[in-house]
Amino acid sequence: MNKQEVLKEYKRQEDKMCLAQVLDKIEASSKKEKIEYTDFLDMYQVSLVENFLKKNKVQNYILYGGFKEAERKVLIIYPEKYDETMLEKNYGKILNIVRITLPEEEKGKYSHRNYLGGIVKLGLKREKVGDIIVHEDGADIVTLVEFANVLKEELPSLTRFQNSKIEIEEIKNIRKLELKVEEVKIIVPSLRLDNIVSDLARTSRSKASEIISQERVFINGQNETKNSKQIKLNDVITIRGKGRFVVKEFAGTTRSGRTIVVIEKYV
Repeated sequence: MNKQEVLKEYKRQEDKMCLAQVLDKIEASSKKEKIEYTDFLDMYQVSLVENFLKKNKVQNYILYGGFKEAERKVLIIYPEKYDETMLEKNYGKILNIVRITLPEEEKGKYSHRNYLGGIVKLGLKREKVGDIIVHEDGADIVTLVEFANVLKEELPSLTRFQNSKIEIEEIKNIRKLELKVEEVKIIVPSLRLDNIVSDLARTSRSKASEIISQERVFINGQNETKNSKQIKLNDVITIRGKGRFVVKEFAGTTRSGRTIVVIEKYV
């Protein structure tokens, strides 16, 4: 596969760099007959890479973040000789959990922002860290195996975690968050994406257009930048920084012809 030829249609330099690394991993996996994997990809990169691999008919790969609903994932490229069982046995060699258990007096005190802010404050590489699953008594931070010890040793230097118990766990022991949903109704002039985002993000339509153009909106895991994209029943809409939503029902129209949409919002 000619790297320059394959990448010439991509205009953004960061996209080219991301996909060039993917091609390097594919080549290395093929030559060495072994598993290769990337750093964590964010939702935009996951969408970019998945579309790229499908377009180029690459089959021996999986995007994995430690659990089904993970937003940040690593790309794992594997040789043809690997079956699903062999692949699953290797997950524990790729990802770990760094588990923070808070002291009694600090339980319920910290949000996702506090944990991520701590990692950023330490100057640690974000691409080495996956999803952060927050619980009342602490958090499970998904990380690359080779980075787990660095994170474990650095976190206690933060005042907020100096009295916490910090340990490394196998990825199979992850404590997944029980997702809670609340039902909301929105009324929109049409099922265009910008109308839906405007209501879900509680902002103006022009601001919603900005959010979409900033590549912060995903439909069923795929990045979407067209304001006019029509939303369908059961679409899962993720707005980075605002949350995840499922279109559950079109509940009729108002007298003025606006559409009533029933949404499940993950809280």
